[in-house]
Amino acid sequence: MKKVAVLVSGGGSNLQALIDAVKAGEIPARISLVISNKPEVYALERAAQAGIPGVVIPTKNRSREEYSRQILDKLQSEEIDLVCLAGFTRILAPLIPQAYPERILNVHPSLLPAFGGEGMYGLRVHQAVLESGTKFTGATVHLVTAETDRGPIVCQDIVKINDDDTPETLARRVLEIEHRIYPQALKILAEGRLKIKGFRTWCQEYYK
Repeated sequence: MKKVAVLVSGGGSNLQALIDAVKAGEIPARISLVISNKPEVYALERAAQAGIPGVVIPTKNRSREEYSRQILDKLQSEEIDLVCLAGFTRILAPLIPQAYPERILNVHPSLLPAFGGEGMYGLRVHQAVLESGTKFTGATVHLVTAETDRGPIVCQDIVKINDDDTPETLARRVLEIEHRIYPQALKILAEGRLKIKGFRTWCQEYYK
């Protein structure tokens, strides 16, 4: 049974989707730890309600390297196997994906590689999508590498953009996709069924 840590910064709806999928027996893993870079976020309450230990590791006045080192120390001390970033707003230093190669997932509210990269999160992404004039957007779960939002894609799905969409209405529909594909991606990774070649990934059962 793989031990999973989830890193959060906000309300934790994607954390809840993972908790629910694990509880339903859909994922052969156990969420053993939730780490937040902000105190008093609702994601920590979700963790507590599920009986999952939660810790706060604040980022204020700390370098990316220093902060990431403390995160890594905590992951290793808890013998974590897989890591999920779920609305985690702090970009991690390369030392973490180097320590967990092909074992860290992130969910992003666009069809990567479009509308990704440093500074692209939350409503900023949806605003950029609308301003671009594209007709479709969606959500992506990808492996985390040293380059922000550029790791191999594990799961992805789309939603049509409506003429009257705002960043807020679009965000709500994209979030529904996130809640669906994130548990799928963690299941694939936990079961060891992900095949990777360069930036391409395969999972026969998921893509058939």
